[in-house]
Amino acid sequence: MAVGPRQTRALVERVGRCELLQPEYHSNMSSHKVHPVREGILSSGKPFSLHHGGKLATLEIGWRCVGDPSHPILVALGGISAHRVVCDQSDPDSGWWRTIVGPGLPVPSDRFQILSFDYLGGSGHTSGPRDSLVFPSVSTVDQAELLNRIMGHLEIESIHAFVGASYGGMVGLAFAARYPQLLQRLIVLSAAHRTHPMATAWRSVQRRIVRLGDRLGDTRSALALARGLAMSTYRSPEEFLQRFNGNARHTADGAVFPVEEYLMSRGEQYAARYSAGSFVTLSESIDLHRIDPSRIAVPVSALAVSSDQLVPLADMQMLATMLPNGRLTQIDSIFGHDAFLKEPQPLHSFFDQSLR
Repeated sequence: MAVGPRQTRALVERVGRCELLQPEYHSNMSSHKVHPVREGILSSGKPFSLHHGGKLATLEIGWRCVGDPSHPILVALGGISAHRVVCDQSDPDSGWWRTIVGPGLPVPSDRFQILSFDYLGGSGHTSGPRDSLVFPSVSTVDQAELLNRIMGHLEIESIHAFVGASYGGMVGLAFAARYPQLLQRLIVLSAAHRTHPMATAWRSVQRRIVRLGDRLGDTRSALALARGLAMSTYRSPEEFLQRFNGNARHTADGAVFPVEEYLMSRGEQYAARYSAGSFVTLSESIDLHRIDPSRIAVPVSALAVSSDQLVPLADMQMLATMLPNGRLTQIDSIFGHDAFLKEPQPLHSFFDQSLR
């Protein structure tokens, strides 16, 4: 079976925090060829200086590569909740981008090696805040440097394509600006060169909710509430009108609305599996993101969603006009910012053109 995050942690602890390089050959019942998987934790005992001035005493990077070693490398990164398991043939439900990346899917894992890693400051096996809200500010430039180190470790000379959605797209832009010689093309979904002040306003309130809850001794409930608020920005008003236009349920504490139950349920699920410190760190990292598109020389294919509240269409259009070699595709979807997770059909055509 595949080595998942928890299994990897156990193996790494068993070998005394040394790097794990574990080839695995998965079996499944599909007609597609089984892909070998390599994953591990790249450790450095040297200090790591951060873009915004902080410093880590040591650095660990959790990475994963799936696919035939003879195939070109494709990097896939998603939102701040994503992790290094992009797709998994042995457990198709575990990959965070399982509707898009895999054999015969819009991003075909039978044509590319899919490389990904856990974000710095996140809840995976890369260095992060763990059980505290205290962690230095992290930049998308820092995440780009992690990828550079993984490439050096794996002796990868060039990435055929970097596919980044949401925060992953911001990291892709930072990587393309910093390491153009290592990248052939960049594909960005719902991510711009800087954040919109309205999106920063929503996220700032979410971070303050978590910090307030932490001071009051109920960090988990605060994280659930903040994530519930965040969910209302990931989707569109049209979708919520279709799904949650029912009557309220009356309780002893007052009326409870269908959309409220949905948001709180999703928030509680998130708080059960994600670190509050990671949420705060990476949410802030989004709002600190600033890249000069004119420095990006590689070809860029960008996808904008007309109903995206977090990354407005106008911001994606501005990005495309500032890129020396950029192309913008627009799609309509009721799923808003989350369209990159929910719309395999329009994305199939987009990736077919972008990966040629």
